[in-house]
Amino acid sequence: MPVLLLNASYEPLRVISWQRAICLQLADRADLIEEVADRTLRTSGGAEYPFPAVVRLREMVVVPFRRGAAPITRRALAYRDDGMCQKTGCDRRGSTMDHLLPRSRGGQHTWLNVVLMCGEHNNAKGDRTLEELGWTLKAKPVTPTYDNLYLDRAQVLPQWRRWLGRDHPTERQAS
Repeated sequence: MPVLLLNASYEPLRVISWQRAICLQLADRADLIEEVADRTLRTSGGAEYPFPAVVRLREMVVVPFRRGAAPITRRALAYRDDGMCQKTGCDRRGSTMDHLLPRSRGGQHTWLNVVLMCGEHNNAKGDRTLEELGWTLKAKPVTPTYDNLYLDRAQVLPQWRRWLGRDHPTERQAS
């Protein structure tokens, strides 16, 4: 079950696993803010802990890229492209980062020029463009924001709504 992680300022940061939330609490790095009703965690030693729904860090974390586009990483690209090869008709996992306009031909390393592809299609494409091969993409590449990548994918729990706010994209989807 996912847990919403808040900054010390109560601003949503990301979604983490319940195991990570418990570790942060036990290390005195986070406080439990909201819990899942009727659910507890029991250790083999007999200790009981409330099941976390929302935790807040005790110290402020600065996230410099938070307001604009997220940096391009393999993990972020996998989130954006659902982990799948973006060539139309392919149902394999995407394992490589492909530049639509190859860098050898002046293509930039930007969100709009990078997609996830399986190794087979990336090798077949080489330094050519999609148009030269007659290929199409499943979806047009977009530039995601930090919130799109790390908060929209998660299941929104009722306990999160007051922390996400009405203008948050996840809140609009849940309504």
